[in-house]
Amino acid sequence: MTMELDVFVGNTTIMDEEVYQLWLDGYTVNDAVKVRMDGGVLEECEASADVLLSDTMDQYRTFQMCERLLHSPSKLGNQLLFQIQPHRQAMLIERYYTFDDAFVREVLGKKLSKGTKKDLDDIGAKTGVTLKSCRRQFDNFKRVFKVVEELKGPLVENIQHHFLLSDKLARDYAAIVFFANNRFETGKRKLQYLTFQDFAFCAGQLINNWTVGAFDNMVEDMDVDLDKEFLQDLKELKVLITDKDLLDQHKSLVCSALRGKTNNLNEMETNFKNLSRGLVNIAAKLTNAKDVRDLFIDLVEKFIEPCRSDRWTAADVRLYLTHYSNSAHLLDTFKHQVVWNRYMDVVKSCIFKMYHD
Repeated sequence: MTMELDVFVGNTTIMDEEVYQLWLDGYTVNDAVKVRMDGGVLEECEASADVLLSDTMDQYRTFQMCERLLHSPSKLGNQLLFQIQPHRQAMLIERYYTFDDAFVREVLGKKLSKGTKKDLDDIGAKTGVTLKSCRRQFDNFKRVFKVVEELKGPLVENIQHHFLLSDKLARDYAAIVFFANNRFETGKRKLQYLTFQDFAFCAGQLINNWTVGAFDNMVEDMDVDLDKEFLQDLKELKVLITDKDLLDQHKSLVCSALRGKTNNLNEMETNFKNLSRGLVNIAAKLTNAKDVRDLFIDLVEKFIEPCRSDRWTAADVRLYLTHYSNSAHLLDTFKHQVVWNRYMDVVKSCIFKMYHD
C-alpha cells in the first residue's frame, strides 16, 4: 500500500511574544505555563498541558540561545542560526532593553558597579520586579554605559547605532548613562516624588546645553561630561546678588513685569532676594563635584519648596521664572548674558518639569 504525503520544511524561528515577555520578566517555565493556562491558551489551541509545557520550554531555550546575540544587537541581523524577520528582530531587541521605571528609579545616579548589583535583591523586593529581571536590566545599563562612555559623537546617536534602539528608548538610556557618570543624587527623601521620566527630561536638557558636546559634537566624552569652562564662567553670575544696586534693579524690573498678572505678587516681591540668591548660588557652586551631584536637591530646597509653601501654581512659577530670566537682559551693567541664558534656559526647563505634586 502506498501513501502520498505533502511535506513542508521551514527554518523560520517561531517566537511567541507573550512567552518572550514572561521570560524577560523572570518567570520560571512552570510559572509561565500557569500564566498561559490562566490566559486560556489550552482552549484556544486545543492543546494538552504537556504540549504547553513542552512548547514553553522550547521557547525558553530559544530565547536563552538568542540572549548572547542580544548583548550585541547588530550581530542578530548578521547571524544564520536563527531565521528571524527584521521586524521581529527589532521587537526582540527593543523589549530586551526595555526596563521598569520603578527599577531604574532606584538605581538612577548610582555607580553601575558590583556594590550596586549586590542591592538588587532589596530593590526587587521593593519594586516587585523579579531578581532575574533586575539583573538583566542592570546588566543592560552597565553594558550600554561601557560601550558609549569613550565614544566621540552624540550620545543618543551612539546608543542607537550600537544597540539599534528606538529614539525614545535611546534617549532614556542616554539619561541613565549621563546620571551614572555624573553621580547625581536622586535618592533623598525630598526627591522621591520625582519620576524617572522627570529626571530623563532634565538629563536631556543638561546634555543638550551644558556638556562640551552641546557646542562641539566631535570632542572626547562629549555628551557625558559637563563643560568645565562653562561651569567656571557661572561664578561670574554672583554679581547679580553681591551688587546691591543690581539686585534691587533686577527685583524692580521683575516685579513691574509681574504686576497685574498674578495673585501672588506680594509673595514674589517678598521672596525675590532669597529665590535669586538660591538660583545664583547653585550656579556659582557647580565647579565642585559634590555640588554638581546635589543639583536636583538644591533646586528643590532653594526654589521649589519655598514656592510650594507660598502656594504658587505651576503657572505662577512659569511666569516668575520667565520674567526673572528675561529681565536680566535689561540690566545695563550686567555683562554675562550668554552664560546667563545658557544657565537659566536649563534651570527653567528643569524646574517647570519638577514642579508638581
